[in-house]
Amino acid sequence: MLTQDTILETAIFDILPGQGADFETAITQALPLLAATEGHLAHRLRRCVEDPNRYLLLVEWRSVADHMEGFRNSPRFPQWRALIGPFFAAAPQVQHHSFVA
Repeated sequence: MLTQDTILETAIFDILPGQGADFETAITQALPLLAATEGHLAHRLRRCVEDPNRYLLLVEWRSVADHMEGFRNSPRFPQWRALIGPFFAAAPQVQHHSFVA
């Protein structure tokens, strides 16, 4: 659950046309790698209604460091990237957001 201290990571994935079903299978396999990270609180994946080749991943973290150091510098990140990276049409757009109101 989001609290005032929770960091919300947003990741936008633009997927190669026609690869949506295969991407969804791959990310379903990859998400447990993310969830196994210390500081991971929750995640949700959504497909864009207007552009079915675009996905939005929302991840709640205890801190930015839990994502950037705990996950991105872990052995799980290369496994994550190997599973979902082949479907990317462009580099993901990743940002971190803090609570405002």
